[in-house]
Amino acid sequence: MTASITAPDNDRPPPARFAFGRHTWREIAHLLLNLPMALIGFVYVAFTIFTSVALTVTVIGLPLLALGLAGARGLGGRERARARALLGIRIEEPSPLHGPRRTDGFVPRLWMRLKDPVAWRTVLYCFVRLPWGVLTFGVTLVSLFVLWPVLPFIARGMANADRAMVRGLLSPSNELERRIAELESDRGVVVDTAAADLRRIERDLHDGAQARLVALAMGLGLAKEKLSGDALDTTAAAAMVDEAHGEVKLALQELRDLARGIHPAVLTDRGLDAALSSVASRCTAPVKVTVELAERPAEAIEGIAYFTVSELLQNVSKHAQAKNASVDVWRAGDRLLIQVQDDGRGGASLDGGTGMAGLAERLGAVDGLFVLDSPAGGPTTITAELPWRERGKR
Repeated sequence: MTASITAPDNDRPPPARFAFGRHTWREIAHLLLNLPMALIGFVYVAFTIFTSVALTVTVIGLPLLALGLAGARGLGGRERARARALLGIRIEEPSPLHGPRRTDGFVPRLWMRLKDPVAWRTVLYCFVRLPWGVLTFGVTLVSLFVLWPVLPFIARGMANADRAMVRGLLSPSNELERRIAELESDRGVVVDTAAADLRRIERDLHDGAQARLVALAMGLGLAKEKLSGDALDTTAAAAMVDEAHGEVKLALQELRDLARGIHPAVLTDRGLDAALSSVASRCTAPVKVTVELAERPAEAIEGIAYFTVSELLQNVSKHAQAKNASVDVWRAGDRLLIQVQDDGRGGASLDGGTGMAGLAERLGAVDGLFVLDSPAGGPTTITAELPWRERGKR
């Protein structure tokens, strides 16, 4: 099982047959809708774009053209939705238009709108669709009454031309747009993860070390009263000081554990080998750790690798019922690879409530990969990949 599930590459409908199936009826509906949709698109583009171009000699021409292009983007979105619903095309939405911020001024933002390639391709789409819409509407309508037996094959041929047109003019323009859309989604994951970590740290401090320090202050205050009052009670004061000393040690231990959860000192000082060995020593099952790295990766990548293994070994302790486990870390080209295995009961999944889905999202947010193989009865093998970045480089 992989971290993400993608639809099959082949989104073609089944072969056309003389008997009308649901795919054929959807194609017929799409072809009949071509004419009204083409008329709407052509009239919008002809009026808005041509009017704004004609007014470019005035101050309102270019802003009006920018608004017209923004509306064209909306028309393209409607056509993509229609193609997905009726033609079964798996086509992604282009990434939102990003550029200069509001504080950068009106002209840079206007220029960003005017050079939008998605909008201009939609304008071209609306122009070429009018004659095509007239043709497909007429042929389909006539075939419904005259060429009924072969209509499925006629509809399939014209629908395939529609599919090619939508893919060519309305799909994201290139790989860069697809990556931008992915990175925007990943940025949201990173923000949510950081917020969740801050809430966890706040909760741990409030419920743990902070509560103990409050109790410590109260205990020392009572001990001070025992020592400074008229009736000196050294025995009770000594007991209170001894209890306060115990609270101090517990608070220090909790602060150390919290600091280890943020970024352990052993990872900073000695690297992944020592840090992962420390984590493995706390696992309920014996863990063999093998780290084969000639050099250390960037601090951020090293930290993600550490916390990934740490959480996976916690799952081994809590859920796997394993007798043995292993952790292997190595570099392959420009990737850092991590593999965690155990001989437990298996059956782990991304939606099984063990935090696997969260790990997959975190790795995906940094262009990583998370692959889970855990058949019922075991063993479980989890492979994670992270991009390799040199230490000291961002």
